[in-house]
Amino acid sequence: MLIKSLVCLLVGYLCGNLQTAFFIGKAHGIDIRRYGSGNAGTTNAMRTLGRKSGSLVFIGDLLKVLIPGMILRFVIFPGEPYVILLCEILGFGAVIGHCYPFWMQFHGGKGIAVTAGAMVCVDWRLLFFALVFAMIVYATKYVSVGSLFVVVLFPTYIAIVYSGHEYYGWMIAVACLYTVSGVFMHRANIRRLLNGTENKIGHHVNVAPAETAEETSAEQKTED
Repeated sequence: MLIKSLVCLLVGYLCGNLQTAFFIGKAHGIDIRRYGSGNAGTTNAMRTLGRKSGSLVFIGDLLKVLIPGMILRFVIFPGEPYVILLCEILGFGAVIGHCYPFWMQFHGGKGIAVTAGAMVCVDWRLLFFALVFAMIVYATKYVSVGSLFVVVLFPTYIAIVYSGHEYYGWMIAVACLYTVSGVFMHRANIRRLLNGTENKIGHHVNVAPAETAEETSAEQKTED
């Protein structure tokens, strides 16, 4: 089981390194990391390149964990009691790979879309969280608030639904890693929420020259 877990973690990390936002940004002639918040993720792509590009980034980041997760669950280890745990581990590896891609100097996105893909791999009923996310963002106008709610609800769902599962304890532990990662990656957003300076949904970024983008403060670089 240890070897399987390590292999899934490594495969997940490599899949997470497929930076959709970076590739779509290049297709538009820019390096997404040098504009807006500097993050290679859905929100920055949407604010910088528009809704269509942002949607493509979200779909790409979702699929890069959903596809290998589905293969793992229904082709490689179908019916095995530990396959859900392995999906969690593979998904978390993808989150780390997305946030810290080795070929991009370990500077990627925040991993929320990847987390969503991993959650669906674990249990399709977690698609309900997409509705929760949408409702929270609609009510608060903050993407970061919706993202934080989702990563907090994940281990809560596992604790309630999978009570009595053979790998129950490990499943909760791994789910909590998603929460820790999500909160850590949004630490600057949390500070801005407390200060009342967080950008609301609909905020757009003017694509400035690279020289101007390089002058963006370290605080701005941690935005969604």
